[in-house]
Amino acid sequence: MKKNRHEKILKIIAENEIETQEDLAAALRESGCKVTQATVSRDIRELRLTKIQTPEGRQKYVRSSSAEHTSTDKYIRVLRDSFISMDNAQNILVIRTVSGMAMAAAAALDALHLPEVLGCIAGDDTIMAAVRTTEEARKVMDYLYGMLER
Repeated sequence: MKKNRHEKILKIIAENEIETQEDLAAALRESGCKVTQATVSRDIRELRLTKIQTPEGRQKYVRSSSAEHTSTDKYIRVLRDSFISMDNAQNILVIRTVSGMAMAAAAALDALHLPEVLGCIAGDDTIMAAVRTTEEARKVMDYLYGMLER
């Protein structure tokens, strides 16, 4: 029963943006599982689920290994430590960094695997990130500003 519930949880979070334990419990109940809040909380801990920020600025559960989480933290730290400013020219983000840090920051941005970002080109202190659309460029900017403020 527990194994089936864990499989359902992984399927639910893969197919939906689940923000809270209550949302997860409701989705499990809809799929036929009888669960309590304590059970859901325990399952989250056992499955090592964590929350990440979506490009829309919301939170969602994902399964992560401690290595993945540590890597993401490192990428965010590189971006925070090197970031100076950001602007967009339609669908191109222009990110200014501390001198000599643009390549590291671009690699960190690429490693975040944001679906809207097609790729980055870096110089010494400037990154040009190609984003699919102007609207998605704004979303990526909002996401990055939110991540950098923490």
